[in-house]
Amino acid sequence: MEPVTALRRIAFLLERSQATTYRVKAFRTAAAAVDAMAAGEAARRVEAKSLERVPGIGPRTAEVIREAVAGRVPGYLDRLEKEAAAAPAVEGGRDLLARIRGDCHVHSDWSDGGSPIEEMGRTAAELGHAWAVLTDHSPRLTVARGLSPERLREQLAVVDRLNESWAPFRLLKGIECDILSDGSLDQEPALLDRLDVVVVSVHSELRMDPAAMTRRLEAAVRHPRADVLGHCTGRLLSGRGRPESRFDADRVFAACAEAGTAVEINCRPERLDPPRALLRRAVEAGVLFAVDTDAHAPGQLDWQRAGCARAEECGVPADRVVTTWTADRLLEWAG
Repeated sequence: MEPVTALRRIAFLLERSQATTYRVKAFRTAAAAVDAMAAGEAARRVEAKSLERVPGIGPRTAEVIREAVAGRVPGYLDRLEKEAAAAPAVEGGRDLLARIRGDCHVHSDWSDGGSPIEEMGRTAAELGHAWAVLTDHSPRLTVARGLSPERLREQLAVVDRLNESWAPFRLLKGIECDILSDGSLDQEPALLDRLDVVVVSVHSELRMDPAAMTRRLEAAVRHPRADVLGHCTGRLLSGRGRPESRFDADRVFAACAEAGTAVEINCRPERLDPPRALLRRAVEAGVLFAVDTDAHAPGQLDWQRAGCARAEECGVPADRVVTTWTADRLLEWAG
């Protein structure tokens, strides 16, 4: 095993288990440091016992590098792999997961994600995705370093450059756009027109009066540039938690069905949104769905199995899941 591969795999497994950011960063930083070395330099530094003189390599990451250079599976990686294998398996979802081709909701370190765009795209491709949509936050969400129009324009140019060398994998241009209190969207209309996929989500005033929240969501999902309604109830299941926003789900899902806006099945363990009861009502309403990870780190891109299991449990037809579509079909629908 190459040292860079071992370090990246450790970071991936830590992210998948929602380990603290500082633990993950140490391994990704060390992987970048080794990747920048000349051929054979890592082995020479192991022999000279000078690995830890390299900026970004500490005692634990140096041990991983030494074991990999010696031709062994690093002990720390072996422990993480065994822990992952011993974790309770997700029941169901296998058939739908086999049909998944992409992910409509992915964040990078341009907003509140933990890794560069390149790392997120490369990991999505390694997991077998044909495409993924980069959806960093919009300006109003300052706590998540939402992208101003100027920064979003810069990001679009970066995505174009990356796609020049990534074929056949495609990173699509998107945004997670805040739904403002009146149901309008938090980005310049001309910029929204340049994007491939627009995820619209509520991040503020989550305890708004139910009638007002219903009108807010209806207006957003009927917007001509809205493609996916993200984590529709806004609930949080871990930490201090957060209750579901209250709204007339039947009216909102009917609006999604009429407008052709997909309802997201959010795979984050602390969200699992919408709840099963609402997911079944969305199925009855005839909406499209997007099984999305809402990943903020590369390892979290591996969370789709949980969403697929909930989709199958609640009777979501696979042909109504846009994340099973080819990129061309997705772009035709979203366009």
